Amino acid sequence: MPIVREALGLVAYHAGNWSEALSELRAVRRMTRTDDHIAIIADAERALGRPERALDLAKEADTAKLAKAVQVELAIVAAGARRDLGQLDAAVVSLQGDDLKAEKRDPWSARLFYAYADNLEAAGRKEEAVRWFLNAAEADAEDETDASERAADLANENSENAEKAEKKDTEESDE
Repeated sequence: MPIVREALGLVAYHAGNWSEALSELRAVRRMTRTDDHIAIIADAERALGRPERALDLAKEADTAKLAKAVQVELAIVAAGARRDLGQLDAAVVSLQGDDLKAEKRDPWSARLFYAYADNLEAAGRKEEAVRWFLNAAEADAEDETDASERAADLANENSENAEKAEKKDTEESDE
């Protein structure tokens, strides 16, 4: 019956029914003794306001036994949990590694680049965030993210802020 519970858990997750998703996917985890859905379980914990539990799940998972896509997704969820806890720099650093290279085009590259850019923006590193949103947009062959829009919005925001600062400096020097 694990396949039925897995289907129920995934449907519940995609419908935003976090508690039911956790219940079903934990049962699948016990029955199959695999961590194939550990990133989804951790993300559901985050959605329920338990980022510490999400981090615990990420730490206890044997990542060497996980598919690469699951490893990357778990890293993205763990970075989100750190961000939830206000650990913005740790969220950024936790996503840095061999997979975070702008020229990479793995199936998970667009999501990883996007998550990295999003965390850079949250940490106040706007110019770097624009670059990584652009990298995400380039890697996003399926248009699954709004990376190009985020890059444009952030670039416009940065230029508006620079113009305001320049205007303020001019006004102050005129006084």
